[in-house]
Amino acid sequence: MEDFILNNFNSLSADQIKKISALENLYSEWNAKINVISRKDMDNFYSHHVLHSMLIAKVISFVPGTKIMDLGTGGGFPGIPLAILFPETKFLLVDSTNKKLIVAQSIADEIGLDNIQTMHARAEDISDSFDFVVSRAVTKLDVAWEWAQKNISKINKNELPNGLLYLKGGDISAEVPKRVSIKKWNLSAFTKVPYFEEKSLILVTDQILKN
Repeated sequence: MEDFILNNFNSLSADQIKKISALENLYSEWNAKINVISRKDMDNFYSHHVLHSMLIAKVISFVPGTKIMDLGTGGGFPGIPLAILFPETKFLLVDSTNKKLIVAQSIADEIGLDNIQTMHARAEDISDSFDFVVSRAVTKLDVAWEWAQKNISKINKNELPNGLLYLKGGDISAEVPKRVSIKKWNLSAFTKVPYFEEKSLILVTDQILKN
């Protein structure tokens, strides 16, 4: 595991460190069979995938019992790193490509994550209600909101109002949904890793945001 993980998250338990440390070898083994992560990205696995996912925790600490859907999870990002950080939060990892979900579920089982379920489905087929939907740039921001909004509960239990937490790079000004509240955090504010200089976390919610 790279030092910058510990530098950015210095209160990890021994069990969390063990789980995070196991991820690279497990994904490498699966990647030899199924191309879940690009070969180039595997060279930067902990920055481009694990830390990127974990940085959501710099903005919100999910209270126990929070329900989260990871939409378009691929091989399990950001869901698996977040599930390691928040063992009392329930995660549903959804993707339309079943072979990627097989990888995500296998890795979750291998490291002993019992707060994850996977579902092979399209966004429009999910009817359950969640506190947050998380995702990593699977489409434009307004399209992601269109997919996610029906699944977001109106009853808040966390410090931020329920909504879509979206990891995305670049300019989002042409993708902002209408009639919503938006809050944006530049990820470079939380880490010195150069990869994050133009990457952001965006909260989209149909509730009123406090300053």
